[in-house]
Amino acid sequence: MKQIRLFITASQAECATALELLSERFEDAGYPIATMEVDEANDRWEASLYAPTAEQEALVRSIQDCLKPAIPDAPIETEHLPDIDWVAHALEGLQPVRAGRFLVHGSHDRDKVRPGDLCIEIDAGRAFGTGHHGTTEGCLEMIGAVARQRRFRHVLDLGTGSGVLAIGLAKLMPASILATDIDPVAIAVARQNARKNGCGSRIGWATAAGFHSGIFARHGPFDLIVANILARPLMGMAPSLSRNLAAGGQVILSGILSEQRRKVLAAYNVQGLYHRKTLWRDGWVTLHLGR
Repeated sequence: MKQIRLFITASQAECATALELLSERFEDAGYPIATMEVDEANDRWEASLYAPTAEQEALVRSIQDCLKPAIPDAPIETEHLPDIDWVAHALEGLQPVRAGRFLVHGSHDRDKVRPGDLCIEIDAGRAFGTGHHGTTEGCLEMIGAVARQRRFRHVLDLGTGSGVLAIGLAKLMPASILATDIDPVAIAVARQNARKNGCGSRIGWATAAGFHSGIFARHGPFDLIVANILARPLMGMAPSLSRNLAAGGQVILSGILSEQRRKVLAAYNVQGLYHRKTLWRDGWVTLHLGR
């Protein structure tokens, strides 16, 4: 299928705002959204949405409507992408990633594993999370750090994507683990990845939006919740997340741009959850909070 990239060029702050707005409007529909720096000296960034070429006209109008209140003058540009097997192309460039105690690698890099590595094998595919993004890397490192401090009995991976974080939790903790995602395709992919990593039976899986499912009451309350999503939905679900957290529970949050950090912390401070540690990776932050 032919693909296009629809994007605006603006300042870092404006593109961060665009990322939030586009994510709120389009992410649940399955459109990949990203920002990247193109000119550091002049503070020029791009905020992009990737889509099938056939949807270009309708999406341009919808993006203009989405961004108009905050960034009214940014023209929407179009880049037609080459017809490439993106999974194979991505695998060619993905090198093993070390995140704290973990080594995340593709099946093409099994020979890179060293004795003592806590390995997670994940190939690029239809669900987010290969360990190569700063948010996933930060979460894995933070999971390793909190696991050294205490034992957890009931753990939730909210928005599991490829299942990489749930797999990491299962390899590290003798806990009951529930992994959920709004996307049933992601859950199917995550199940396959967990089986491939030898921990499929250790993890419970469910398709669920936010905390709107009885499964959370059946498996909770949780003494550790990991949520690698985006800042706006994380702030919106702060009360629900707090209600599903056990007394003395801890939280790991990511998908948060560095400039969004204070807003997310404020939303969780209101719920009686306070900052313990921040990891900074490539313009993103991972937060560790506790009661």
